[in-house]
Amino acid sequence: MWNVVDLTFTVRDHWRWPVKLTAIPAKDRNYFLRWYMYLMIHCFTQVDAPLHYLPDGDSIEKVPLDKFMGEAAIVNLSHLGESTGVTAAELEKHGQHIREGDIALIRTDWPLKCDYMTKDFWGKAPYMERDACEWLVGRKIKAWGGDFPCDYILRNDVIDPARTINAKIEDNVTHDVFFKEGIIQFEYIINQHLLTKNHVNFLALPLKIEGADGSPVRAIAFEEPLGSEL
Repeated sequence: MWNVVDLTFTVRDHWRWPVKLTAIPAKDRNYFLRWYMYLMIHCFTQVDAPLHYLPDGDSIEKVPLDKFMGEAAIVNLSHLGESTGVTAAELEKHGQHIREGDIALIRTDWPLKCDYMTKDFWGKAPYMERDACEWLVGRKIKAWGGDFPCDYILRNDVIDPARTINAKIEDNVTHDVFFKEGIIQFEYIINQHLLTKNHVNFLALPLKIEGADGSPVRAIAFEEPLGSEL
């Protein structure tokens, strides 16, 4: 049997990403209740469209579907500790199996080390260094993702909001490097520790929202049965 792994955070009310579910009695006889949901575009496990960073970039419904699926290379950097940058040197050592056209998924196991309901999840997380992003560009990947807040600047929203206000747009390092190269970005791809191979099949489809700069996704990986190789 295929090993199917859910790589997605559960959507629940969160101090950073408010969620509101409302049930309203239906006015017709077909339903007892109608459910409505308030949800931010960028929340939990998600994908960013080019428009999120590039003023003339594609919105989410215009991004080709093949960007959201394909073979993914799992890069195991679970040895990294808190507040540690993912560097080109680490990728050079542990990411040689990344192939052209892959989706590169960086595994730090940060969600296992720190509860995503806490502010420490952002304030003490690993982050991507610019040279690591450039290294991945050099491998000619089509997309990338990680299980941690991707840019160092994201911690400032929690521990020093004033620095976020005064930051330069280039401080959003992953966005600045990848979107200019046509590489889309998945965020908070969890549970990679449940995978057994360093190459897996990956799928994370967004909602088709006209004009949106991103979307929550349900990300999954599925591995071929033992004895099979990609």
